Amino acid sequence: MNIIESLQWRYATKKFDASKVLSEEKLNIIKQAFNLTATSFGLQTIKMMIVENKTMRADLLPHAFYQKQVVDASHLLVLCIQENIEEEDVDLHFNNVNYLRETPETILKPYRADLKKFMTNMSVDERQEWSVKQAYIALGNLMTVCAVEGIDSCPMEGFIPKKFDEVLNLEPKGLKSVLLLPIGFRAEDDQFATMKKVRKSEDHTIIEL
Repeated sequence: MNIIESLQWRYATKKFDASKVLSEEKLNIIKQAFNLTATSFGLQTIKMMIVENKTMRADLLPHAFYQKQVVDASHLLVLCIQENIEEEDVDLHFNNVNYLRETPETILKPYRADLKKFMTNMSVDERQEWSVKQAYIALGNLMTVCAVEGIDSCPMEGFIPKKFDEVLNLEPKGLKSVLLLPIGFRAEDDQFATMKKVRKSEDHTIIEL
């Protein structure tokens, strides 16, 4: 399929085939796609937790309003943000730039200082809101990659983050859950798979100047 056919093929999968599991090859593509996702300033203040353990997912199910995709999908992706962004995060990024691109510190120093000032001028809540936006970018990227790879997915906001954080023990890791993406393979009897997409026409959504 070309990219448009892949996007027409994908839908928010309501029923997964619990007997089908993603191959390591496909899972590695998902990991790489997440890591290659564009983020503001390249800071990558988001993380992806891959939950395969069925028992743990059963514990999460009540906190996702019993949406069965959480347990029936091959894997559950939990997109998380850092609770805070510290100066060390900025330094880690620029140290990485220095190492990988061999960019001299004399060039990086003013950019390093500006980004630290930018973060300092935001409250913790504002930094978290900023990171959530990065998580949505990652979600969109992952959904597209899944479609291209013939992997079904279902983006989900309908869950109780604090309860997920408790079950997944995210607080000690300095993380907060913000989005879910169960991935796997659609069940043959998922009636939503054959429904026509409902979209506005392009002349209602695209403005050309």
